[in-house]
Amino acid sequence: MFHRPIAAGLLALSLAGLAPGAPALAQVPGQMPPKQVGVVEMQLQPVPRIVTLPGRAVAGAEAAIRPRVSGMVTEILYDPAVPLKAGAPMFRLDATTYQSGVVTAEANVESAQAASTEADAAAGRAKRLLGSGSTRVQADSAQAAADQAAAQLRSAKAALDVAKAELGWTTITSPIDGFASVAAVSVGDLVTANQGEAMATVTRLDPIEVDILVPSVRLQSVIDDIESGRLKMNKTLNATLTLENGQTYKAKGELVAPGFSVSTTTGSVDNRFRFENPDRRLLPGMFLRGTIELGTTQAFLVSQSAATRDRIGELSVWVVEDGKVVQRKLKDDGSWNNNWIITDGLKAGDLVVADNLTGLTAGTAVQTLPVTYDEQGVVRAAQATPAGGAPAATPTDGAASPAAKAPAAVSTGTDAAASSGETNSSEAAAPASTHATDSAEAPAAPETDPAADAKPNGDAAAKPAE
Repeated sequence: MFHRPIAAGLLALSLAGLAPGAPALAQVPGQMPPKQVGVVEMQLQPVPRIVTLPGRAVAGAEAAIRPRVSGMVTEILYDPAVPLKAGAPMFRLDATTYQSGVVTAEANVESAQAASTEADAAAGRAKRLLGSGSTRVQADSAQAAADQAAAQLRSAKAALDVAKAELGWTTITSPIDGFASVAAVSVGDLVTANQGEAMATVTRLDPIEVDILVPSVRLQSVIDDIESGRLKMNKTLNATLTLENGQTYKAKGELVAPGFSVSTTTGSVDNRFRFENPDRRLLPGMFLRGTIELGTTQAFLVSQSAATRDRIGELSVWVVEDGKVVQRKLKDDGSWNNNWIITDGLKAGDLVVADNLTGLTAGTAVQTLPVTYDEQGVVRAAQATPAGGAPAATPTDGAASPAAKAPAAVSTGTDAAASSGETNSSEAAAPASTHATDSAEAPAAPETDPAADAKPNGDAAAKPAE
């Protein structure tokens, strides 16, 4: 025969197991809650259309220095480490013969000047004496002689100019601003006018130009997008560069010469951009990567961490449909800020799984939690509650709930027994509740009730104990 307090405690435990506030007991044994995943809702948005292409730096200007006159090198006047200005002297040749040529040309000019003066005077006299002391034939001959003397004077002056120029060419100067290479000749070498071998090379580094190669196939795709309205082109095309060490070059370049022919070897079109290069970070021949912003297009942005590529390069993501995940194939058009630019495969409102992707398979039931990405690309919760509005409950929370509510269930059972007509006092209920909290075994609480209830219940309560 059970004691009434013990029966009341067992009844309270059974009622607590059926109560709505005990989710752990209501859950089917062995069943795991749905996997919680972070999702991002897709929205169509304007995205910059950016292409990254290979390029190579070329000198903005480059001059091969060759002598314009023959002679022996007597002096090298430049330092390869010092930038040159246009007109700066670089080499000096032996000028002895050219100085003599100038003197000879000056003498010829003086002689021609005297002959021209005499011929002009004779022509003037013949013209004045025409009809009295000279005939028309004599006057015409005198005038012709004067004209011939004037022509010889002009020829002598031109020869003097050439002689002076050749004398000046014995000092070889730089035709452009830039840096000169190490001299290919030494003092004492004999050079000839217009020789094939350059004495040095001067290269202009600031500004510098970069040839960016655009495949003809991609160029046709861009033209199609413009014509269909999918791409809105920028008014001006600017480019940024990525150096060989992965760093981004600080200056932006402007398009100076679009290409109009396709290379027969590479199948690409050469477009030339010009960049400021005050620190001489860019050198001719350097391989670079050029990034060009063509314009804007309407597309979806999917984080690269949320998408995967298979062996053949197809891009796919997990999308939540009716509480389950399905794999969706996508078509991308490049990337922007660590995101794939998706042009096909998604629609507005799709929930793309962005966090906790491990172990997902097609048809897996999931619980969604809206997330966002911070500036570093780390996933952050968008709000404290999941998309359905209910608090997010992890498996750990569900397992802890029954233990937290167990003491309350025992206390409720004691109260139920008191309300059914038993004469238990509040002093007897307190030890039972305390014992249930300290011990993991619930039946231990009712075992202390007979002794505690014997005192307040009197003889009527003590008879069952006998």
